[in-house]
Amino acid sequence: MSVFDLHVHTVRGSSDSSLTPQQLVEKARRIGLDGICLTEHSGGWDAQSLDDTFGDSGITVIRGLEVETEMGHVLVYGLGAYVNGINRIAGLRREVERVRGVMVSAHPFRNLFNAPPHNVNLIFGGRDRIPPTVEAAAGHPLFGLVDDIEGANGANTPVENDFAMDVADVLGLTGTGGSDAHSGQGLGRCVTIFDGEVRSERDLIEALRAKAFRPSQLTSARKEGGGDQWIL
Repeated sequence: MSVFDLHVHTVRGSSDSSLTPQQLVEKARRIGLDGICLTEHSGGWDAQSLDDTFGDSGITVIRGLEVETEMGHVLVYGLGAYVNGINRIAGLRREVERVRGVMVSAHPFRNLFNAPPHNVNLIFGGRDRIPPTVEAAAGHPLFGLVDDIEGANGANTPVENDFAMDVADVLGLTGTGGSDAHSGQGLGRCVTIFDGEVRSERDLIEALRAKAFRPSQLTSARKEGGGDQWIL
């Protein structure tokens, strides 16, 4: 089993983050994470810098991206740097297929249930466009282009995450988990628990494709300062 936070931002590649690599490693060790995916907004990591920074950390650290498209934000695994055209969902799909990666819709229902004026969702728009049923939401064309959706996001509300998991069930998807941490405080709040060991980018992609995982919230990682495991 491997416990991964699949959605993390650091100061290295996300201007809205205050999380330093050192803080990331220290917190990941304390809560017992086996691995981290750096889904930076602007890239910022190459293979050499990743090894120089995390090679001796004891934590498996894999680079990815969070890409803003016309159909919301998408987490990408297997692609560590921006290339032309990926800001459009069709172009992103082509590039992900080229590198044999995986793409996951990030926090797809964030703000969907908020009161105005804080109710603009990146996929469906304003509150007047809330899909009437889970099945209607699952019919959005985005979900025919991604490999999975983020069912447990540490920065989401419970209702947003519950709706995402309901949509994942309709689509026959598993749903991933990640903290969406931009500081040490949120790291590990939501995670993905893989059935087997994940020690490399290729291990990660193969496990995601095989649906050999489950998302979890809060109870997924080990308590800070204690030996208890909160595995669902």
